[in-house]
Amino acid sequence: MKTGLLKNMGLLLSIFIFLIATETRGQKKDKAFIKLVEPQKASTSTSEKSFFIIGSTCKGCTMEINNETVKVYPTGAFAYETKFAPGVNEVNIVAKDVQERTTDKKLRFVYTPIKPELPTSETVIESVQTVPSGDVWVMPGDEINFRVKAKTGCTVTTINNTLLHELPDSLTKGMKGIYQGFYTVKETDKFNEQSLPVMLTAPDSSSFLYQTKNKFTVLDPMNKMMVVTKGRLAHLEYGWGDDRLGGAKIGYIDSLIPLEVIGKIESEYKVRLTENRSAYIPIEHVSPLPAGIFRSRSLTGKIRAIPDSSSDLVQIQLFKKLPYQSFQRTEPSQIVIDIFGATNNTNWIDQPNALKAIKGVHYEQIADEHFRVIINLKQKQHWGHTLYYEGNNLVVRVRHQPDSITLTGMRIALDAGHGGSNPGAVGALGIAEKTITLEMIKKLKLELENQGAIVVLTRDKDTFFDNKQRILFYRDSLPDLLISFHLNSSANPFTGKGTSVFYRHEGFRSFGNSIYKRMLGLGLADYGNNGSFNFMLNSPTEYPNALIEALFLSNPEEEMLMVDEKFQEKMAKEIVEGIKDFLKGCE
Repeated sequence: MKTGLLKNMGLLLSIFIFLIATETRGQKKDKAFIKLVEPQKASTSTSEKSFFIIGSTCKGCTMEINNETVKVYPTGAFAYETKFAPGVNEVNIVAKDVQERTTDKKLRFVYTPIKPELPTSETVIESVQTVPSGDVWVMPGDEINFRVKAKTGCTVTTINNTLLHELPDSLTKGMKGIYQGFYTVKETDKFNEQSLPVMLTAPDSSSFLYQTKNKFTVLDPMNKMMVVTKGRLAHLEYGWGDDRLGGAKIGYIDSLIPLEVIGKIESEYKVRLTENRSAYIPIEHVSPLPAGIFRSRSLTGKIRAIPDSSSDLVQIQLFKKLPYQSFQRTEPSQIVIDIFGATNNTNWIDQPNALKAIKGVHYEQIADEHFRVIINLKQKQHWGHTLYYEGNNLVVRVRHQPDSITLTGMRIALDAGHGGSNPGAVGALGIAEKTITLEMIKKLKLELENQGAIVVLTRDKDTFFDNKQRILFYRDSLPDLLISFHLNSSANPFTGKGTSVFYRHEGFRSFGNSIYKRMLGLGLADYGNNGSFNFMLNSPTEYPNALIEALFLSNPEEEMLMVDEKFQEKMAKEIVEGIKDFLKGCE
């Protein structure tokens, strides 16, 4: 009996210790804390009048910032906009848990407003902007634009005493002393990596000379510079503009295509396509050719369409490799190929009845050395096309619509955005976009495989893949469809919200739109099915593709949805239903 009593006491003691340990763990879990995503330092200098403080605390905690109650979301996330007075601003953050325990964090912001721009008071040139900016190669006939800020009421000139004109206040937001004008490059100009002079002369005859920071070179039109494309990612761009997605792309082109250089801006060559059409190409995608090489031009020869097992081919006979572009049309469904430097010498086009994807082919001579081939498709939906050279013949490979328009056997590529050293956006909870995109892709993979699809993944773990690697991987594996999954972000955590899908090529719009409609069915805000998107994963023409920006990770309410596993599963199911809707529309 004594032994039994000891056993019972031991059991009670064990239960008591377990309960204490459980309570202690619960207290640790629920104990007030403050974890900031923004700002990342205790002291911040800024020229902005306000700042969003973003972070998280314990679930169930309350929070005050400078004695003002702040909303804490069920996940523990919070966001608060604080406004500053000039100088030092102290911000005190206090979090309190359900047991009234508190913790605090102090922040310091030094707000220095941007001083308004003042007119130049001394007889000097304060600044000179040239357009195009950067170090530039130009040809005779090109214009160099100047914008100068200097003392008002003076005479400002540049090369060969070319006068720059002082603009009226109405065109400069009231700022006096803004001079503008342009210089047309002459055949006699021989700049070679030279700065250009800008001279200011005051009414009292005092003067000031300014040399541009950018350097200019004039190309000799009698000594053409030729380059040739190289690598698998050579591409043409419309202009010299740039943003975080890169320059606006015309499209990818094959290697070993000669191009005539007619200018340069920083790291891009300007190249001639026809007498009235130019493009830009990154210098890294070309190699120089020896002096004396002609600009490529060619007559067209035989054009024929050929049926193949999974594609129809269109072969365009040329006698030299020429640059080209392609684009899609809908209603009717067409693939349009522009060949630059080509002149029509084709007498007929072979078009056998066995063609499965192609309804017909015809051509037009749009302008001198601008030859266009139009391929009419039998199906309404574009399933992808590829352009490449076989010798000097340009080949257009037009993919057949799959025999079975169901998920069974459909080869679908899933791309989890970001990864490894590229975290993407980070929400208030500190969870990176790369983590959630991978979770979603795994759920999508399971849903698709359960319905018979063959799934190809860019990554199945937290690994870095450059976007160039991703494009080449899918160019080689050639899926039937591709979905790239991302989360959006905004500097304002409250106004940025909603779901969206992005596409580039018009023939792939319906694929993304079918998914987008299903996403809206989840009750999410409408951020658009957005076209002409210059993102690399949307650039391939080889297969229908769509980029999903599921929700804004920067928005605490939408972040709360995206970290919820059940919501992730629900979203994955709706995306799969959207793919099925798309396939049904192709029947």
